[in-house]
Amino acid sequence: MGVRMRLGDLLVRAKLVTEKDVAKAVDRQGDHGGRLGENLVAIGAIDERVLDAFIHRIPAEPASIAATGVDEADLLSLLMKLIYTGRLETNRQFIDAIKLPYLIVLDLVQMAVDRQLLRTLGSHDSDSLIDMRYVLTEEGRRWTVDALQRLRYVGPAPVTIDEFTIQVNLQKLTNEIVPFERIREALGGLVFDDSIVEQCGPALNSGRAMLLYGPPGNGKSSVAHCLGGVFSDVIYVPYAVTVEGQIIRVHDPGIHTALSSTTLSDESKVSFLRYEEYDARWVPCRRPFVLAGGELTLEMLDLRYDTTGHFYEAPLHVKALGGCFVIDDFGRQLVSPTSLLNRWIVPLESRVDYLKLHTGKTFSIPFEELVIFSTNLEPEDLMDTAFLRRLPYKIEIGAPSLELYKRIFEKECERQGLTLSNEVFDWIVHQITEEKGLELAAYHPRFIVDQVVATCRFMRRDPHFEPRFIEYAVNNLRVRRNSPAKAPAAFAARAG
Repeated sequence: MGVRMRLGDLLVRAKLVTEKDVAKAVDRQGDHGGRLGENLVAIGAIDERVLDAFIHRIPAEPASIAATGVDEADLLSLLMKLIYTGRLETNRQFIDAIKLPYLIVLDLVQMAVDRQLLRTLGSHDSDSLIDMRYVLTEEGRRWTVDALQRLRYVGPAPVTIDEFTIQVNLQKLTNEIVPFERIREALGGLVFDDSIVEQCGPALNSGRAMLLYGPPGNGKSSVAHCLGGVFSDVIYVPYAVTVEGQIIRVHDPGIHTALSSTTLSDESKVSFLRYEEYDARWVPCRRPFVLAGGELTLEMLDLRYDTTGHFYEAPLHVKALGGCFVIDDFGRQLVSPTSLLNRWIVPLESRVDYLKLHTGKTFSIPFEELVIFSTNLEPEDLMDTAFLRRLPYKIEIGAPSLELYKRIFEKECERQGLTLSNEVFDWIVHQITEEKGLELAAYHPRFIVDQVVATCRFMRRDPHFEPRFIEYAVNNLRVRRNSPAKAPAAFAARAG
């Protein structure tokens, strides 16, 4: 049957209750009966309205083939392809592969048997229908190979574009309120002034686009990564979506971090979400975080049609729905900033995007995600005032103050077991600012400390600061600017 997420697991992952809360509710459930959610409310672990809102966002399992919104012929074709390519035999395996409920799969299997595409073999150990074994007939093999030629998508059953739209709207970023403390905690590994948190908070809670700008090496990309991980809510991502009979694959294991079931207590004691309440065509995930850098092109923001398989792969920003999409090093993409910005104007303004199938059909999807532009170039050189207006939050990640710079240095020294005296710190700052003519940057401390430690190891000495080791490291911050070397006199004479 595959892994079924328990309600307790989902609530714990969303940080709405703790494992101890679930354990207490399970104990109470043993004495008083009822559902797990009811018992969590009874012990005061969660407010009933919060629980109801959470359960309301869980995709409901379809009760019939018609309720899937997918044509029964397409579902039968998909099931047969899964059986053929996966060498599946039992109803249990069929259910796990197509991610549809037991009764629907039984109906599809009966259709295949009636059409003489499958033949019943019986079951090994029980009389249960779920362990009933089947084999493809010769006609079934021919029929399935022909179906594969028409469409090579083989995976869980898709959801409809209407269902997808509803679910995306149910799990907007703005449904989750992110407090100051959680953002500060997410940035815990970084040393920043609290003003950065105060500016990022309203942007995160509004779900509106954000621009991070400032000189290189001060943590814009690091801030973006941390902000992407600040959300704790559970969202549901479909394996695939169907539009006008076309299949679009959405779920991407490299982007969507699925929530695994925990072992809070013995399964037999825990109240599961009933199968009719949880649609396995959707994967419970953390909010996605997608990072695109200089490799980003306009084509990557459109549906990618597989001419061999005859199905589509969703573009990056569709996979990022419900989460964060970061365009790093903005202005250094292969496509011009103006073209890229023009592509984003409508989605950022209307919160709706439009995609086009190769058949010419255009359809809309909600554009519910946090878009973060990150650049070390001058924003006004990259975009006009009309687009800047569409980025309501513009946050400068500038050079750290001397106080913050020292705190970063002390943290890096502690990490590597070095002692940083005031004299050493002042001398390093002098070398960087006076000798090299550089502004202080947040990346300097780790760069210098790591290089000093590497030199000490090479010299087989304990890690420590030594003037020449520091000079080696500081010199690597910037290429030495020497005067042009003069050519040897004899060579110069021959060249003349």
